[in-house]
Amino acid sequence: MRGYRGIKYCLFVFCYVFWVLSAVLIAVGIYAKVAKEKDVVDTLTMDPALLLIVIGSVMFLITFFGCFGALRNITCLLKMFLGILTVILLLQIAAGVVGYLFTDMVMERTEKLMMKAIVRYREDRDLENAIDFIQKKFQCCGVESYKDWSRNVYFDCSDTNPSLEACGVPFSCCTEVLNQTVLNTMCGYGTQKLEERPASQDIFTVGCLEKIILWCKNHLLLVAGLTAGLLLLEVCMISLAAAQVSRINQVTKQKKENEARGRSERKDSYWYPAFANFDDE
Repeated sequence: MRGYRGIKYCLFVFCYVFWVLSAVLIAVGIYAKVAKEKDVVDTLTMDPALLLIVIGSVMFLITFFGCFGALRNITCLLKMFLGILTVILLLQIAAGVVGYLFTDMVMERTEKLMMKAIVRYREDRDLENAIDFIQKKFQCCGVESYKDWSRNVYFDCSDTNPSLEACGVPFSCCTEVLNQTVLNTMCGYGTQKLEERPASQDIFTVGCLEKIILWCKNHLLLVAGLTAGLLLLEVCMISLAAAQVSRINQVTKQKKENEARGRSERKDSYWYPAFANFDDE
């Protein structure tokens, strides 16, 4: 009984933590979505707020099944939780295998997705902040190089572009200046006209895709550890759910057998008079 209670409440605690986390993701996503302007990007891959809402909603539903099923011993909810989590685990493993076997295709798709984000820079405040954060964090600019920003309508380096930022790059591409107290948002002005060597004095010229890949290679143990930890957590929750379902089924089966045995014993029993004589004749 103690072992069953340990399984039950461990699963409940795990699910409850992720249930609360999913509710926070939904709240943050809704707040960011409401705070935006009306004419913004509304696609899942390009809208961080919408992505948070979708991921949070899926997590909320899955963890609700596990949380409520574990607490109330409801096998149908536990089986749904177990099945969904197993499918997610298999999809993650399959995605890792496909990514390893078809690295070139994955890199090409990733490059197209990042390029699309550059094209839609300034259309969505959250997307703009995400790109600026990545460029600052990894000290990079564009996807392959700083000249990728010419694909954006505001930074397009053409004579017909009336934008003041034409032939420039976002301020997040600029290198840090010592003792700078005021942020110069026009520090990347006209840098697309320069060759890589002179431009590197003011901005980062290496693309973000290369820098991210390099960071992953340099922190391979960290990336592998986080991935293994996530998979191990999922396997642990699957094992706990399976153990609880198995225990509930075992107890239910045992109760049914006891009830059947009790009915059988009642049928075989006889009632005798209070003063019946059982002596041998």
